[in-house]
Amino acid sequence: MSDVDEEARLSALYSYGVLDAPRPKALDELTQLAASVFDTAMSTVTLVDRERQWFAGKTGITPDETPREISFCAETIPTRRPLVVPDARADERFHRYPNVTGDPFIRFYAGAPLIEEDGHVLGALCVKDSRPGDFGPRQRDTLDTLARQAAGHLSLMRSRLMLAELGDELVRATQREEDLIATISHELRTPVTAIQGYLELLAEDERLQEYTRFVEPIYRNGQRLVGMVEHLLTGTRPAGAPLLLHRSPVELHMVLSAAVQACAAAAEPRGVELVVQTPTEASVVSADVVRLTQAVQQLVRNAILFSPPGGKVIVRAAYEPTPAIEITDTGVGIPPDELPYVFQRFFRGRHARSQAVPGVGLGLHIAQEAVGAHGGRLTLTSAGAGTTARITLP
Repeated sequence: MSDVDEEARLSALYSYGVLDAPRPKALDELTQLAASVFDTAMSTVTLVDRERQWFAGKTGITPDETPREISFCAETIPTRRPLVVPDARADERFHRYPNVTGDPFIRFYAGAPLIEEDGHVLGALCVKDSRPGDFGPRQRDTLDTLARQAAGHLSLMRSRLMLAELGDELVRATQREEDLIATISHELRTPVTAIQGYLELLAEDERLQEYTRFVEPIYRNGQRLVGMVEHLLTGTRPAGAPLLLHRSPVELHMVLSAAVQACAAAAEPRGVELVVQTPTEASVVSADVVRLTQAVQQLVRNAILFSPPGGKVIVRAAYEPTPAIEITDTGVGIPPDELPYVFQRFFRGRHARSQAVPGVGLGLHIAQEAVGAHGGRLTLTSAGAGTTARITLP
């Protein structure tokens, strides 16, 4: 790449105003989804600066930036193609990198370039692990889809920034909301993360093995506290504030698999069976994969929580006559007089109260907003025992 091209690329990168700013929640969520889909310990949305790489979204790693000279993602800039490294220790290009020989001991790497609307490569969305691995063609396509999602989120952020400079009050209000969410999240998650770090050290100390049973529930409830605050913030968006989406082609089976995998830990202790059914011929829809997966995850979690021990939750996708997702459970059902109110904020029916089902009554509201932003429709039907939630997409 010539010096002129690199300067143009850097100028485009700086126009996004993301470097050294609080990480956008949407990009952190995208890396969480990528790590879950590919079963890797680490994932980042990496922006490659002149002498460093900055993690605009990250999961499983601690630093916010590392030197460009040890960047795998920087290799995607001149080629503009995905990079897959099955085992970095055996690769002459990377085996001496300090992040390979030392923490976080990267062995497997797969990254797809973040190509913005003007054609510049800003960096890459990647997944990494300390175990060797490889990608097949379908996995590469999925990684490309997630990279396009990340580039789209960055594009939306830049658009909002430009509109704010023009005095658009709505965009300024949206930005203030995002700043507030980021601040609250930071102020809560930073001390909880520190506490959890010390708990991990205590759990590894052989001298304190007899206290391990006390450490684990403290750690688990810290995670639950962070998740609850994020859930509250997502469900209490100001009225009229738009839910911004970035659509790209995505197969519904990928959305279903990610949502079910995220809910598996809640189903296992209750003995609830999770069944995923997909059509024999897969097709694609135009959707924001993160938002749609969150909506399905809320519905699957509700189905699990209201199912008896040994119950079953069936998650299925269909494409005819229109794309649709159905979640059916064998739970207690919803009383007819409560059906008109289930999508209201903080509504908890009598079954939720009598059975002490955890939650604050925001899950269905969050799912409805995400589906509505896609131009779709979310409906719930219940006839006695069992409930069926159906998402219909345009």
